Amino acid sequence: MASSTTAFSLSLPTFSSSTAYNSQKHIPVFSSRANGKSILSSSLLGSKISVNKTASFKPVSIRNGRVSCSASSSVLPSALLFDCDGVLVDTEKDGHRISFNDTFKEKELGVTWDVDLYGELLKIGGGKERMTAYFNKTGWPEKAPSSEERKEFIASLHKRKTALFMALIEKKLLPLRPGVAKLIDQALEKGVKVAVCSTSNEKAVSAIVSCLLGPERADKIQIFAGDVVPRKKPDPAIYVLAANTLGVDPSSCVVVEDSAIGLAAAKAAGMKCIVTKSGYTADEDFLNADAVFDCIGDPPEEWFDLAFCGSLLQKQYVS
Repeated sequence: MASSTTAFSLSLPTFSSSTAYNSQKHIPVFSSRANGKSILSSSLLGSKISVNKTASFKPVSIRNGRVSCSASSSVLPSALLFDCDGVLVDTEKDGHRISFNDTFKEKELGVTWDVDLYGELLKIGGGKERMTAYFNKTGWPEKAPSSEERKEFIASLHKRKTALFMALIEKKLLPLRPGVAKLIDQALEKGVKVAVCSTSNEKAVSAIVSCLLGPERADKIQIFAGDVVPRKKPDPAIYVLAANTLGVDPSSCVVVEDSAIGLAAAKAAGMKCIVTKSGYTADEDFLNADAVFDCIGDPPEEWFDLAFCGSLLQKQYVS
């Protein structure tokens, strides 16, 4: 079969958002820190907080690299929805990729996904879908069964990969990203519903939530993951399902994502979306996001909080 380093590229479907989008809107974008100080990015997405002439947010300010909302801000999201991989934990490079490779090695498939290749494969939502697309593109391993049985073959590989990944999580070798626990605690304290919406296997997502966030938080967080919907991100199905199940209006939800396909899913569902860039997604196009940050952050290096999430719902339309 073809070498695992074979060039791999793909194109993804696009989904129309149910809310209007002005391509001239600038969004708050923050970059890495220099000499211990937070600095504003000068990327194409904009180097300051600004809005178009027809819409504006409640007053926001930047203090020591943190976005804070005016004291008069009182609107909160009905639900705060998190992606899992890359948002709760930066799992992809040293978690999922390693587990895929260990599975391939155990099964003697002669396949290794290097860091760059896996970054390209992440444009495909879902581990089973990722493997299928890769083998369709590069050729199926000699040990793979005939085409009628390939679905079961992929499922068995993914089951083993999930077990290896869960072992990593249970050993707590991969930490929560900065600010995740803080923002979830703020939401739960204010009665905001919290859910995790992921294309990853439900057992793997549950392991992350229970092991890293703790059982007390986990009991209050609903999980939508894996094959709970027939179409995965960038399709909005998982976010639509979450809103319907939680009994909230999509327009009152704020999503935290880390990838372009996750952003596309959230916006197509009619939700606000904040991007916290991860190792694999830093250079992706987030032009349609409502805000982009390096991470959520914990004090004293906090980038945003629940009040900021609420401020995204408070657009004022003026002439």
